Amino acid sequence: MDSKAGIERMSGFSLTELVVVMLVVGIIAAIGTPSFKYVTTSNRIASEINALMGDLQYARSEAIKQGEIVTVCASVSGTQCDGGNNWQGGWIVFLDSATGGTVGTVDPGEVIVRSEPAFNPPGDTLQPLGGLNLSAVSFNRVGYGTTGNGVPVILALHDSSNTAQWTRCLAISPVGMLTVETTSQPGCT
Repeated sequence: MDSKAGIERMSGFSLTELVVVMLVVGIIAAIGTPSFKYVTTSNRIASEINALMGDLQYARSEAIKQGEIVTVCASVSGTQCDGGNNWQGGWIVFLDSATGGTVGTVDPGEVIVRSEPAFNPPGDTLQPLGGLNLSAVSFNRVGYGTTGNGVPVILALHDSSNTAQWTRCLAISPVGMLTVETTSQPGCT
């Protein structure tokens, strides 16, 4: 009797099969990685611009509801307006009663109702286009937005690589209308 007949033959992968599988996985990963980067960057940029738009809409609705001025301003500290154009450092929303103070600054007794921290990861920029200075947007009791310029203002959000396909713009009209635009629309660069 043959002693090998009772033992089943062991099977597995050959070295050639393993190399072919690894090659196929590598090709799929090489094709999928750039598209995954597009998805993650696009989602991050959309989230950042939508956060500002949501806080501006909230400020407008609170101004109408409270019957007083509500301001959104660039703020790194989360307690005071910076007075600068760099919105990527964060912003605050506050009830700007301006009693004995000035509109667009957090005076004693004024309540901060929302605070947004700096973008994470850092590197994205959110600044007004056209050389305009926009450190704050105030909404009056009827919901009109005052940007201090009397004209529509566009804030452009660029990723750290400044790639046009990921750029988003937030247009703020003097009547308080807010719209998000892409580079395919005029005015957003």
